[in-house]
Amino acid sequence: MAGAIASRMSFSSLKRKQPKTFTVRIVTMDAEMEFNCEMKWKGKDLFDLVCRTLGLRETWFFGLQYTIKDTVAWLKMDKKVLDHDVSKEEPVTFHFLAKFYPENAEEELVQEITQHLFFLQYGDYDPSVHKRGFLAQEELLPKRVINLYQMTPEMWEERITAWYAEHRGRARDEAEMEYLKIAQDLEMYGVNYFAIRNKKGTELLLGVDALGLHIYDPENRLTPKISFPWNEIRNISYSDKEFTIKPLDKKIDVFKFNSSKLRVNKLILQLCIGNHDLFMRRRKADSLEVQQMKAQAREEKARKQMERQRLAREKQMREEAERTRDELERRLLQMKEEATMANEALMRSEETADLLAEKAQITEEEAKLLAQKAAEAEQEMQRIKATAIRTEEEKRLMEQKVLEAEVLALKMAEESERRAKEADQLKQDLQEAREAERRAKQKLLEITTKPTYPPINPIPAPLPPDISSFNLIGDSPSFDFKDTDMKRLSMEIEKEKVEYMEKSKHLQEQLNELKTEIEALKLKERETALDILHNENSDRGGTSSKHNTIKKLTLQSAKSRVAFFEEL
Repeated sequence: MAGAIASRMSFSSLKRKQPKTFTVRIVTMDAEMEFNCEMKWKGKDLFDLVCRTLGLRETWFFGLQYTIKDTVAWLKMDKKVLDHDVSKEEPVTFHFLAKFYPENAEEELVQEITQHLFFLQYGDYDPSVHKRGFLAQEELLPKRVINLYQMTPEMWEERITAWYAEHRGRARDEAEMEYLKIAQDLEMYGVNYFAIRNKKGTELLLGVDALGLHIYDPENRLTPKISFPWNEIRNISYSDKEFTIKPLDKKIDVFKFNSSKLRVNKLILQLCIGNHDLFMRRRKADSLEVQQMKAQAREEKARKQMERQRLAREKQMREEAERTRDELERRLLQMKEEATMANEALMRSEETADLLAEKAQITEEEAKLLAQKAAEAEQEMQRIKATAIRTEEEKRLMEQKVLEAEVLALKMAEESERRAKEADQLKQDLQEAREAERRAKQKLLEITTKPTYPPINPIPAPLPPDISSFNLIGDSPSFDFKDTDMKRLSMEIEKEKVEYMEKSKHLQEQLNELKTEIEALKLKERETALDILHNENSDRGGTSSKHNTIKKLTLQSAKSRVAFFEEL
């Protein structure tokens, strides 16, 4: 009895200790996830769980975003999730998004999942799948861009499909990186804009990005008027709606600006701290964790390269086998058609021979009949001569009949000779028909006795001789990298880097060709002010050297730039 009571007490104690939970929905750029979170969890607990689920290690670029009264906010790592000003209605929703952007995507983004989260891309081009109309439901371009050119949806699809097909076989991570390299050179890449006022009350825009703080005219978000790199800023703080920036040079006065809301100041401060930390981190030696990630990324890249080469060989062998099979099927079909035609020719020859034989027989019988009639006419003539009438009249009549009989006999003889010649000709035609029949049978025999092609057994391509081991178990190849392999791997990576740079250069040339091609179809009257500014920057080389543009703005001293800001 005591044991039963103790058991019930233990069960009740366990039941009471179960933590209370609430449901959270995480929306990424291509999926949604739901988690049960404990009530005591802080932002870091939830953020780490999401990163582990995604397999993400470069966590410093991302954050969990939510909205408060039309204002964007980010989940704080050291604050309880439910202590944030979020809706308490379950599931509580957060968006997993990039909070900070790299200066150079190619150098900084190590993991493939990190690249993928910055950009989501379609699969490889397949002509059997990507047929006319496959892009009809895809929003590949903003409507503003579509309206800017005198091109129909079909024209856009034709050009995009041709471009897509031309890059068939390019790996997804390469395609995504090329996109990011183009995007990072655009003027508005990675910039968060905030409406501010300086001490004179002038309305301006503050831009916060990976390089520093930038001040813009509200009508021009592309080209900043002045910039302050992070390495020139010592301290950032705010009090109520007033924001204070302290330059690194203590001789320079602080400069201040006002934002519209206190909540906005909190967001600006978060972005400033995070971007400043990453800016300084980039300019130091990689941490052990990043070095390990880069080493693993290199090994993974090498493994994938080997796997891609293997798949490419298998694909090539499969395509060759399919081409050979198609050729065999084509030749077999051709042989069947030839056999059918030979059969038909044989049947026609047999029918012609039968008809000619029948006609020759009839002609022969007619010739015999004519010969018989000619003989009878000759006999009649002789009988008439033997029984000539004694009178002159009878004699004349007899002579006339004899003459007529002779003419008739002559005609019959000529007809008989003609029929005999016709019979000889028919016999000759019959011989030729039979000869054609013999040749047709011989042709059919040759076709049906031709040797067939042996089945194709593709010989697997041998492994590269410089790989120490390659074990393929199921679908999971494993590599044993030794010291010599690492040297070879370094050479392979360097070679692949050169090839990649050549591909990248070729891609840029193709982009310029495409831009030139569609430029003639642009409707200038539909260009916005930002379009015009972007074109001017492009003409000056601005989009290809965004960092240089910022650098030019910082040539003046920080003191003169602060004074310029105050006088705007």
